[in-house]
Amino acid sequence: MVAKGKKVILLVKELFETGKVVGAICHAGWMLASADILKGRTVTSFFAIKDDLIHAGEKWVDQEVVVDGKLVTSRTPNDLPAFMRAILAEL
Repeated sequence: MVAKGKKVILLVKELFETGKVVGAICHAGWMLASADILKGRTVTSFFAIKDDLIHAGEKWVDQEVVVDGKLVTSRTPNDLPAFMRAILAEL
């Protein structure tokens, strides 16, 4: 039996690998790192996890929203308007 946390990681990885939109805001970048989908991608996140994401193989930038393919990321809840516009544009 797969633990609940592992199921979520596998779901994120499967969605990403099948070309579905995957969004992450604030600390959710940790889930992207756990799903091992960041290598070579450009993303943003809450500044406190910047180094973790860089070590996972991505390029981190300080922007309200970053779209890299079907991967949409934002820094904080203050960025929700731009984040939601980007998610809707990808859908």
